[in-house]
Amino acid sequence: MLKAFTNCIIYTGEEVLINKSVIVDGEKIVDVSNYIPENVQIIDLKGKSIAPGLIDIQLNGGYYRYFSETPGMETLSEMEQASRDYATPYFLATLISSPEEVILEAIEVIKNYKAANHRFLGMHLEGPFLNAQKRGAHHPAIVRLPTDRELKTIIEKGSEVIKVITIAPEIFTDYQLDMLLESGIIISAGHSTMTYEQAQFYFSKGIHLVTHLFNAMTQFGHREPGTVGAVFENDQVYAPVIVDGGHISYATLRIARRLKGEKLFLITDSSFLGRKKTRFDWEGFNITMEDGFYRDRFGNLAGAAISMPEAIKNTVLHLGATLQEAIEMGTSRVARAIRMDDKIGFIKKGYPSESLIVFDDDFEEVRLLNHDFS
Repeated sequence: MLKAFTNCIIYTGEEVLINKSVIVDGEKIVDVSNYIPENVQIIDLKGKSIAPGLIDIQLNGGYYRYFSETPGMETLSEMEQASRDYATPYFLATLISSPEEVILEAIEVIKNYKAANHRFLGMHLEGPFLNAQKRGAHHPAIVRLPTDRELKTIIEKGSEVIKVITIAPEIFTDYQLDMLLESGIIISAGHSTMTYEQAQFYFSKGIHLVTHLFNAMTQFGHREPGTVGAVFENDQVYAPVIVDGGHISYATLRIARRLKGEKLFLITDSSFLGRKKTRFDWEGFNITMEDGFYRDRFGNLAGAAISMPEAIKNTVLHLGATLQEAIEMGTSRVARAIRMDDKIGFIKKGYPSESLIVFDDDFEEVRLLNHDFS
């Protein structure tokens, strides 16, 4: 039976509509219109707002489980539940730099989970082919140079489920980089010492995404613009940011918003969601929850704890963005960055209806839309 969500403000991912209804049939949107067909179940949203489901392309764990530590079905299930609790039905499970056998194990787990969960987007493989000088929290004994053999194996086994791979392009041979570019896996440049000139060269080769802008890359300087400067200047490059007030100052983010425009979008890069996990010790990665942030024993930031709704609220409160812009930074812009804008990120005909979210005026109460909303 067709359903019509009425009396709501609709954030489509491109515009804001009022005095219209969203007509759905099962899991698909069939129309966004001011005309409601006959014999339709009307669901009055009582003035609330709806938007596409949020998308996070860099999530490391659920409430208590960390995917790189335990890359199993249980971890993915918990990550999905935690994400859905935070109105984020779409996410990439992030595997940080790991031994080859763990990468291959995680690929198989992702394949099996994806086969049973059609909404699941897949994996973000962050490493292990990173520049050791910008490794961040990645284990120094695991970060390594790519070999032709290992790279071929990862591509052959994982190209269907690895949506994004973070690499330091400067440590790749031309042959290896071309191999990745031709694989269909989206390359994100990060944990890298690229100069401005190197970054622009790799962007011209077809890399149009970076991993957590500002963090673990060469910074903007007045004589050497660095990777950050190249990202600012290149209109083809998408730039995700962690808007938690700790990883990047809000003033810096306001500047980035002006310079990158519609290519700036939101990620969490959270170790765990909900701030339920207060301590974590795994292979030298030791973090403790302090004042809403995960920190190592020296007091340094060591993994984010933010959720996508929190990132959207911070973007409105501290970056000067409208709610429409902030929502698009967590939906349609993300979908475009990972080349999935033909499937998710928008409210329009043919797009999924089961992942819509509903929220109040200040985005304080936000959740997935129950189709029997009352």
